[in-house]
Amino acid sequence: MKLFIDIGGTHLRSEIYTAEMIHREKLSSQEHDLADYIKQCLARYPDISFIGISFAGQVYQGEILSAPNIRITTKNIKEYFESCYPLRLEIDNDLNCAVMAEASYFQEANIAALYVGTGLGAAVIDQGRLIRGFHNQAFELGHIPYKEAPFLCGCGKNNCVELFASGGGLEKRMRYNHKEGKPDLKKLKDQGDNSVELFEDALLHAAATLVSLANPRILVLGGGIVEQNPYLIQLLKQKIGTKAFPSALEGLTITGTALKNAGMDGAKLLERREDG
Repeated sequence: MKLFIDIGGTHLRSEIYTAEMIHREKLSSQEHDLADYIKQCLARYPDISFIGISFAGQVYQGEILSAPNIRITTKNIKEYFESCYPLRLEIDNDLNCAVMAEASYFQEANIAALYVGTGLGAAVIDQGRLIRGFHNQAFELGHIPYKEAPFLCGCGKNNCVELFASGGGLEKRMRYNHKEGKPDLKKLKDQGDNSVELFEDALLHAAATLVSLANPRILVLGGGIVEQNPYLIQLLKQKIGTKAFPSALEGLTITGTALKNAGMDGAKLLERREDG
């Protein structure tokens, strides 16, 4: 039996594969601690032998380093579960998982993924290899310095591009402006709220930075905010040339994801991983 989890700042999604069926769940990640949830799954399905986790935060060698948008109590999660249960656990950043799934779908060796949901994240595969960095934090795009905001990011800074181009950033700006409800770009635009213009400019800056640095052949856009606002894909196609390094745009294809849940698909690919 196998357990696959995709956890972001808003939702925790899981799929448990048994011999007879696939059991799926979707819960609030703000109301469920990851380790506690895994323990509950293992209590119900003690024969689980592999767990693959796509995690919206910084992860290195099975340890959660930072989770700006998720409540976590057990950081060294791989060591903990492998020492307490007869199973193997692999966990990686959600965008690393997503770009692996996108590369598999597009059969492309040079690809970048830019996802906009509760947070803003990116990952890159170059010449068929995932670019990880020294501590598996390469292309942590959401936290590059951009402009100062009158509120803090989950990482503790006030100038992350994620504060301007993400669902979480929009929520913070709405609270700062004493507005209620969930962030809705169309509704905010109809109200003449300048948060939308700030969002679009920041997303364009992030995408242009990613393309200029990584020089992918395909840039894939995904995440809940992009799914709800597909016009953002066309916006980037039209305007990325105003900010990106010109030669990095040659031969570039910008497209939306065709995968229903790339993070979950990538979590399943972790079973093949040999580097631990």
